[in-house]
Amino acid sequence: MEIFCTRPGCKRPQNFFADLDDETNLKTVQQKFCVTCGMPLLLLGRYLPLKLLARGGFGAAFLARDRYTPGMRKCVVKQLQPTTTNPQQLEVAKNLFYREGEVLEELGSHPLIPDLLAFFELPVAGKQPGEQDNFFYLAQEFIDGQTLEEELLEKGAFSAADVLEVLQEILPILKFVHENGSVHRDIKLSNIMRQKPKNPGGKGKLFLLDFGAVKQVANVAAATAAKATGIYTPFFAPPEQVHGEQVFPSTDLYSLAVTCIALLTGKGPADLYDPYSNHWQWRSHLGANPVPDSLAQVLDRMLLPAPNQRFQSADEALSALTPQPVTPTKPPPLPPRSTPPPVSSPQAVVATPPLPPPAQAQSSILPFITSSALTGFEGGLLAIALLSLSSFLGTVYIGAGVWLFLLAGLIFVQVQHVLKRPQLLVISVVTALLVFLFPILRGGQAPLNVLLLAVLIGLAAVGLGIIFQLVYGTLSRWL
Repeated sequence: MEIFCTRPGCKRPQNFFADLDDETNLKTVQQKFCVTCGMPLLLLGRYLPLKLLARGGFGAAFLARDRYTPGMRKCVVKQLQPTTTNPQQLEVAKNLFYREGEVLEELGSHPLIPDLLAFFELPVAGKQPGEQDNFFYLAQEFIDGQTLEEELLEKGAFSAADVLEVLQEILPILKFVHENGSVHRDIKLSNIMRQKPKNPGGKGKLFLLDFGAVKQVANVAAATAAKATGIYTPFFAPPEQVHGEQVFPSTDLYSLAVTCIALLTGKGPADLYDPYSNHWQWRSHLGANPVPDSLAQVLDRMLLPAPNQRFQSADEALSALTPQPVTPTKPPPLPPRSTPPPVSSPQAVVATPPLPPPAQAQSSILPFITSSALTGFEGGLLAIALLSLSSFLGTVYIGAGVWLFLLAGLIFVQVQHVLKRPQLLVISVVTALLVFLFPILRGGQAPLNVLLLAVLIGLAAVGLGIIFQLVYGTLSRWL
């Protein structure tokens, strides 16, 4: 029988013991040790790791068997394996690991969340004499199936009906999680697993996995001065989570919507998000995969950047997905037979125009124009100042290179939302004051001329930006 060593960094983790092929020996043996590093292999004397399933920055997951059950039941054993040596980060990782155990114990009563089987710390002798290593493990129910990430790679983009089924199965699980005071914080393709169907041709149930990043809502609300732990999956996490702010039930809804548009398009979230316009451009990637407006509008609302603009609960999202029954109105009573109905003059029938669909969240053009104008204005001032100074010093080429570097940095910090328009306005005002106060920075030109030139450059930047947006929008519709 082969047993896998769980010590991080073991050079030969596979160990083969022929005597364990005998069921009697397998049930009664006290312990086995790795022949390479001496690590105990039978965890708690009970769990036998068979192979590595996955490894991440904070741990590893192993397929194991529980020899204290009659059928040697399969299970998943997770081990805390932080890759950092920073004491603060190690403490964060350890707290997250304990939190996963606590939350799994609280939430494991839900049939579509894996049960917690055991949670334990294992002290073992270190590699050096006199040293001791402490390892942390949890054992949980094994779900035999495929993650949605694996299913997407195998079958390709999901249909709208399939994605609707995913929403209708995962939203009730999230409702249970949120009502128990928790937020998952890491909804993504690889954390949703479809169990193998019991009947051929059927569909297995979806399970929600990996509660290592769960955050208790109550704890976050109480610690208003503290930031939430900055652990998230890029593009799946909404802005409030990326910035380390408080998380909400709508945080999970955002991540679930990103998961759904990845399933609908067959593309990664990085390909669906346009950082220039700060907007999800997923509809142009659907190809021949039609999506009903009702589903698309629900996903668009779940993807809104502000938490208070999204659905505030999983129940709200479910209600928006479910067509509401139309209640028939009672017809008006007929007039008495003795009284003839009044004859009215014919009137033109005015057709009531249909109500327009709810407006979708779109990026306003005003912030874009403002940012372009400020960037052009600031870039013009920097160009005048650096070129005037470098001309005075006889280093024109160096000055031009420094200007290009600063301009690229200015655009980059805006795209990454590090620098916002009010901050850019302050920087522009300070730069203008410096240029006006020091003649060497304006090459002896009059301050009014310098201001006029910078304004013209800002207007040119706006024009170029609008042309780029028009070209980009046209190409997005055709490609």
